[in-house]
Amino acid sequence: MSDAGDARDSRAGTDATADPNTSTGVVSGARAGAGGETGALAADPIRGVARGRAPIPLSVLDLVTVGAGSTAHESLRTSVAISRLAESRGYHRHWVAEHHSMPGVASSSPAVILAHLAAHTSRIRLGSGGVMLPNHAPLAVAEQFGTLEAFAPGRIDLGLGRAPGTDPGTAAALRGPGRAEEAHDEFPRRLGELVRFLDDSFPDGHPYARVHAVPGPVQGPTGRPPVWLLGSSGFSARLAGELGLPFAYAHHFSAAGTLPALDLYRQSFRPSAVLDAPYAVIGVSALAADTEEEARAQVRTGALSMLRLRSGQPGLVPTPEEAAAYPFSPAEREFVDGWTANIVHGTAEEVRSGLDALVARTGADELMLTANAHGGAARLRSYALVADAYGMPVEGSLPA
Repeated sequence: MSDAGDARDSRAGTDATADPNTSTGVVSGARAGAGGETGALAADPIRGVARGRAPIPLSVLDLVTVGAGSTAHESLRTSVAISRLAESRGYHRHWVAEHHSMPGVASSSPAVILAHLAAHTSRIRLGSGGVMLPNHAPLAVAEQFGTLEAFAPGRIDLGLGRAPGTDPGTAAALRGPGRAEEAHDEFPRRLGELVRFLDDSFPDGHPYARVHAVPGPVQGPTGRPPVWLLGSSGFSARLAGELGLPFAYAHHFSAAGTLPALDLYRQSFRPSAVLDAPYAVIGVSALAADTEEEARAQVRTGALSMLRLRSGQPGLVPTPEEAAAYPFSPAEREFVDGWTANIVHGTAEEVRSGLDALVARTGADELMLTANAHGGAARLRSYALVADAYGMPVEGSLPA
């Protein structure tokens, strides 16, 4: 959930997407309006529903982390278990991130993972958090998510980011010769193409007028995933506002920029066929455990993993024992302390208090929790404890 860009003005590139935005549909065909009582918006394709005592809807952001001593197979099975738990406890959506060439992350192919999750769930919204659009041809993305929509009608979200989700060398390998770096205004252009492929709306005379994304509208009336913009800077915040799209900010990745980005999004917002008022989600690192000590131990594993990634030495997520024994230098300790300060962690009640404070501080419309820990059991336990802390319902009391 990152665009890893700067706050450069995006207006110069928005003309390419202005027209497509007017035809950007939503899965249900209904306008996603503002306001309304919590619980009355279950059919809304964008706005979530808060459950239990949660102040706003809660969702899941999944990096499919792989811990030392584990495998990608086990981590992907954990993702299925998380999705089923999230559905049974009233989390609104489960998004999967796109990252590449990182041993500790198994989410290089969000569309493939989402298809598997769709086969193991029936109600929870599933989406990309996000697809890194510069890595892919817009037509390919439209086809992948049209296929997902056909698998799970009315449950798919298409979140788009502007970053590569990896290092420059890997980005070059993904994109091919000549496309390792793109100008800022390429993203709005590619976004415009993607929307037109989703809507099958290229005008006569356009080079792609006879090119159709299938599954898609050329086959008959169909729903299609709502488009979200993701970011960790002002670029996507402004663009999402100008196009009237929902916006997701990577607070877990760039906490210092959260309030400026949300302010820019809200100030830039223009009502559209998709939304008549801003809708902002923030991704939050949150780890609940049965004791404070256990939570701190798990958080340190993620911090050490990030330190190694930033140092050019990515690897599997270390065990709590390895993280506890690691000989941090003063500079490394400063990095780790700063990183963990932005993670809401502790007992379930401490995490609830931290999340409530974050909602009050940011005015976010939805929180998307990422529970990064060494093992799958700790991640599952965290989502269950947060649901318990908010009195979120269990399977039998949720609407069908």
